[in-house]
Amino acid sequence: MTPSRDISRLIEIMTTLRTPGSGCPWDLEQNFATIAPYTIEEAYEVADAIARGDLGDLCDELGDLLLQVVFHARMAEEQNAFSFGDVVEAITAKMIRRHPHVFADHVFADHVFADHVFADKDGRLTPSDVKGAWERIKAEEKAERAARRPREQPPHKSLLSGVKAGQPALSRAMELQRKASSVGFDWNDPRAVLHKIREEADEIEAALDRGDAEELAAETGDLLFALVNLARHVGADPDMALRGTNAKFERRFGYIERALAAGGRSLEGASLAEMDALWNEAKGEEPRLSTPAETEAGDRR
Repeated sequence: MTPSRDISRLIEIMTTLRTPGSGCPWDLEQNFATIAPYTIEEAYEVADAIARGDLGDLCDELGDLLLQVVFHARMAEEQNAFSFGDVVEAITAKMIRRHPHVFADHVFADHVFADHVFADKDGRLTPSDVKGAWERIKAEEKAERAARRPREQPPHKSLLSGVKAGQPALSRAMELQRKASSVGFDWNDPRAVLHKIREEADEIEAALDRGDAEELAAETGDLLFALVNLARHVGADPDMALRGTNAKFERRFGYIERALAAGGRSLEGASLAEMDALWNEAKGEEPRLSTPAETEAGDRR
């Protein structure tokens, strides 16, 4: 097996990895649910490479993200659901359908989509015109899919239906709560949310006593949802707040590493008590440890 610029080689590699008996044990035990977190992680790493302006890293990360698509497609093909080719056909059809201003003469799926684009009197299109057409066509596609999907009961139009399922979990939790709050389903005092957080923490403790992994995961999700609610009530963006804490953790942990290295020590050779003492030192020196840029970012957070 040799590297190649041809996508078929990547598909072949994934097929080999997923072949029972001769494939990779780790790859063989995966399913859609276990791979989904990696898919999300790779998308974030693509965004990070873009934010850093590192095009070499972006190339690598795009490859990792492409691997996720191939992985999911292979698992679907094993279930006779769809193949990688079906994924490509679906997205190419969608791009043609959603760009009638480019593919104006194309008839697709019994529809002529040129009517969706409204140019000005001189025939010019602005980006907002294109975006509007894209959204209208997307809405039609969604309605058509819903009509094709068999339903056991009439669809329920929920207040929460407009909250997009594909956005990051923290952002979606915030939006779900905002929607519910708009009709009065909310606490009036952040302290009431704190009480809920303590209640969820107690439920996690009880689940720990029972040793039920599924219950622990569910209760942890409840706690996270309550924490997002607190962030909303105090006017903090949960994602930005967590990013700030991540940066703070990295900074303080880096202090521990540097302090140990200065004494000829390693992390592995240090006790938890020693590392904890250095952590507290880092907290005490926090203003001096922060760069001006970090301080400004922290102020914005």
